[in-house]
Amino acid sequence: MGRRKISKREFLKISGTALAGSPFCLFGNKLPALAGLPGVNRFPAKYSISTPRGVRCQLCPNNCKIEEGDRGDCRTRINKGGELYTLAYGNPCAVHVDPIEKKPLNHFLPGTTSFSIATGGCNLACLNCQNWQISQKKPDELQTIELMPEKVALEAKNRGCTSVAYTYSEPVVFYEYTTDSAGYVHDLGMKNVIVSAGYIEEQPLREWCQYIDAANIDLKSFRDETYQQLNGGTLEPVLNTLKVLKEEGVWLEITNLIVPDWTDDAGMIEEMCQWLVKNGFEDTPLHFSRFTPMYKLAHLPATPLAILEEARRIALSEGLRFVYIGNVPGHSGQDTYCPSCKKKVLDRSGFRIGENHIKDGHCDFCGESIAGVW
Repeated sequence: MGRRKISKREFLKISGTALAGSPFCLFGNKLPALAGLPGVNRFPAKYSISTPRGVRCQLCPNNCKIEEGDRGDCRTRINKGGELYTLAYGNPCAVHVDPIEKKPLNHFLPGTTSFSIATGGCNLACLNCQNWQISQKKPDELQTIELMPEKVALEAKNRGCTSVAYTYSEPVVFYEYTTDSAGYVHDLGMKNVIVSAGYIEEQPLREWCQYIDAANIDLKSFRDETYQQLNGGTLEPVLNTLKVLKEEGVWLEITNLIVPDWTDDAGMIEEMCQWLVKNGFEDTPLHFSRFTPMYKLAHLPATPLAILEEARRIALSEGLRFVYIGNVPGHSGQDTYCPSCKKKVLDRSGFRIGENHIKDGHCDFCGESIAGVW
């Protein structure tokens, strides 16, 4: 049995395109598991090499060796007839119109909306995944619509969005879909945003940078051992991703989710901040985000507010100029402050923008430059 296709009208009726909530509200709490390989949207994958032992994917550091009929760790790339194909192309399982602040991007076109899409699959396996209902599924196990790249751009434009965000799951695994969509998005005068763990090889990343205007990268910890045990990856490729994005001129913000007993060590946070400053990221916004119990770490408590506030204090003391506290509605750590005069220049209430004292990229009080895309 193939997966059931639904019309765009039915999809939008179910989902509501103006919602800024979880992607799972699209189909309720249960996503139907549909057997069989999709007969459509099997698209040639980029970045692979044929070997005597199968196709080796070269998109991400997993470098999966994929035998005939098998898939890579991401669940989206399959070897058929000695060729590598992606099954995550033109078939999103989540579509929303979100405030750009939800990504989170605090210094990129604040107050605008972003047409946000995701497919199933991920190349990591985080124990604390917040979107595991789609990221840890195969694309053909999810209810989807057909939304090809040109239509992504048209739908975003028709809904008054300033950007398209590739988000919720992991855009690396729907790489071909993002790059093709991004070209149409630029043609219609909008921007492209990725929200990613940054676990990607350098060559495809540099190609991505020709299309991407802004990125929020999850720097999940600053210990390689933690990356392996908590996320199923390694640290160094993510650090390289940060360097490449900066070098290529992509606007960058970084999120560090503080997970109790895993990534809440003050010494590790200090080391991470020192590395960021040493490598020229002092003007890059850093978001310390509160963990909430779910998926395979449901037994842990939510991150204590005191730990988030201490992390922010450490980051500021190490020389980072824009440091935020996320997932704590109403906290003053969501607002933007001028690093020179210390006055609040941008007020936020949840994902809504209040007073804005940034004019032409400068503090309206003292004239200090405020890094960002305003």
